[in-house]
Amino acid sequence: MTERIIPWVLFNLFVILMLALDLGVFHRKAHVIKIKEAVVWSIVWTVLGVLFGVVVYFYRGHDAALEYLAGYLIERTLSADNLFVFLLIFSYFSVPAAYEYKVLFWGILGALIMRAIFIAAGVALIQQFHWVIYLFGAFLIVTGIKMVVEKDKEIHPEKNPVLRLFRRLMPVTASYEEDSFFVKKAGRRQATPLFIVLLVVETTDVVFAVDSIPAVFSVTLDPFIAYTSNVFAILGLRAMYFALAGMMRLCQSLHYGLSIVLVFLGGKMILSAVYKIPIAAALGIIGGILAVSVIFCMLNSRRDGGS
Repeated sequence: MTERIIPWVLFNLFVILMLALDLGVFHRKAHVIKIKEAVVWSIVWTVLGVLFGVVVYFYRGHDAALEYLAGYLIERTLSADNLFVFLLIFSYFSVPAAYEYKVLFWGILGALIMRAIFIAAGVALIQQFHWVIYLFGAFLIVTGIKMVVEKDKEIHPEKNPVLRLFRRLMPVTASYEEDSFFVKKAGRRQATPLFIVLLVVETTDVVFAVDSIPAVFSVTLDPFIAYTSNVFAILGLRAMYFALAGMMRLCQSLHYGLSIVLVFLGGKMILSAVYKIPIAAALGIIGGILAVSVIFCMLNSRRDGGS
C-alpha cells in the first residue's frame, strides 16, 4: 500500500511546488504575457512532461511509458482545440489581457481536481462494469463526428446554469476591479466580472473533461498514468494558450485531425474485445494523424498569406 501511495504523494507535491513558483514568483504581478515568454514556458512544461515519461520508463517499464506518452499526446492535442474556446470566452467578456493568466491559473487548478475525480470514477466504473468501455468508445466516435459537423464554436454564458444561479446568490460589480475576484463595497462582499469569467472557464472544463477522460482510457486504465498524463498536458495549457492565441484562426483544419484521432480511439476501445491495437502502433498512428494535420495547417496559412 505504501509503495502505491508514495508516487501519488511525490507527484502531487511536485505539482503544488511548481504551481506555487509559477504564481507566487514568476507571475506574482499581473502583466500581459508576450509570445516570447509564453513560448519559453511552453517549452519548459513540454520538457518536464517528456522527462516524466522517462521517469515512468525506469520505474514502471516500457509499456507504461508508452501509455503515458500516448495519453499525454492525446490530452495535449485535445487541449489545443480547447484553446479556441478560451479565446472566445475572454473576447466575450472583454477580459483585459493582463488578467487572463490569473483566470487560466485558477481555472486549470480547478481542472486538475476535476480530472482526478473523473479519472477515479471512470476507472472504478470500467473495472466494475467492463462493458462501459464500449459506451466510452461510441461516445468518442460521436464526438469526433460532431467536431467536423459543428465547425463554428459559440459560447452562451447567459445559458450557463451555474452562472445564472451564482448571480442570484451574489451581486456582481459593474466593472473589473483590477485582478480581484471579490471586493467589498458598501459593506457587502461582491464578485467581480473576473470571477464570472473564472466560473465560465471552470464549467466549460467539465465538458472538456467528458471528452478527454474517455480518450485517455483508450490507451490506459492505470489511474496513475491517466492522471499524470492529464496533469502535465493541462499544466502546459496556459503557456500554450498565450503562444498560440494569435495563430488559432489559422489552424481551423486542426479540428479535422482531432476528429479523426477521436474516431480512431473510439474504434480502438470498441474493438478491444476482439483485437487490442499495440500501444506503440496506436501512438504512431496518432502522431501521424496529428503531423499531417499540422502540415495542412501550415500549407493553408501560407496559401492564405500569399493570396
